Amino acid sequence: MRQAWAIISALVVAAVSLGTRNEARVNDAAITADALPPLLSVYGFFGGSATRPVRGLMPYTLGTPLFSDYSIKSRFIYLPRGTQMTANGDGLVGFPVGAAIIKSFAFRQSDGTTRTVETRLLLHRASGWVALPYIWRADGSDADLRLAGGRERMAIIDDAGVTRAFSYAVPNRNQCKTCHQRDEVVEPIGPKLRNMQMDERDRHYIANADWRNIPAMPRWDNPAEPLDSRARAYLDGNCAHCHNPHGSASNTGLFLEYERPMGMAVGLWKRPTAAGRGSGGMDYAIVPGDVAHSFMPYRMRGTEPGIMMPELGRSLVHDEGAALIEQWIAAMPAATPPTGARPLGGGHERSYFTRLFSLFGQLPCADCAQPQRGRLSGCADQSARRRPAVRCLSG
Repeated sequence: MRQAWAIISALVVAAVSLGTRNEARVNDAAITADALPPLLSVYGFFGGSATRPVRGLMPYTLGTPLFSDYSIKSRFIYLPRGTQMTANGDGLVGFPVGAAIIKSFAFRQSDGTTRTVETRLLLHRASGWVALPYIWRADGSDADLRLAGGRERMAIIDDAGVTRAFSYAVPNRNQCKTCHQRDEVVEPIGPKLRNMQMDERDRHYIANADWRNIPAMPRWDNPAEPLDSRARAYLDGNCAHCHNPHGSASNTGLFLEYERPMGMAVGLWKRPTAAGRGSGGMDYAIVPGDVAHSFMPYRMRGTEPGIMMPELGRSLVHDEGAALIEQWIAAMPAATPPTGARPLGGGHERSYFTRLFSLFGQLPCADCAQPQRGRLSGCADQSARRRPAVRCLSG
């Protein structure tokens, strides 16, 4: 069933990307000006509906994409006439001013139809990248700018053919920035050469790209690929945009880029520093061979604020993705923690990091994740078990 839905999804994206593109022109001034157009139609990216992209848009896909509640995503890149993108090894490509990245989210509904709910834009202006969310009207005629985001009640069919009813969250503008930031500057996160798939006719728009020798990242759902590679690719696509030394989760010390060598920074015997109750009372993100005592998959299967990871971009649990990470951890040879990673008594939050904090420094608050000069106190949430935590003085 999952393979059947994958084929259907590919056909839908192909139809949107190629079969119905029209000759309308993109409004370059709308991309580069300081204004925030209230309607998606102002840009000229689509000819009347989300399924009719103009010919100036280049479709692309990702081998291992970010999970977004089983949505079907259509991705496009727009470049001003006479410009190119620039390759940066196998990583994130560079974009000229005036470029736009367009991503639409559609869902297979329980009545058999497919509905596009939102289109998110990243516009490269002279001042930097601007992230804007647009929500499509019920009749599909246009999409309205929603800086505050929104909620849509959905009844969808997932990849296994199961009907799921939930409240789909369209992120607000600030939430877009949270994921799309590197050193507090907004930038794209998806178009990395090692994970991009483009039509060969469009590849010349990326200057200096050595497509033949780029070490492609494996698809997370391809069982022919090694388990370790698939798991690392999944974490890169779903977590590393925040969990890297320059991302919004840099304070956690958990870094999940595909190319990073396996070790404590990737979660192996890694104690929580800003997880709060998200650790579920467990001491380590990954305990080799022991899924039940690893809080990484615990957070992936969570849906409550403060527990779920990623904390933005989904309302549902990605059952297949969580199962992959659980399989990966279970396959690791069982071991005991190295001396430097062993709990020092009293639960994970009273590690030597917390003791040093009380004397010299700052740690993230367990509630708001911001660095605090605070106090050690018992958690008000008694269900969190062993959670003495660093908490805000104002808390």
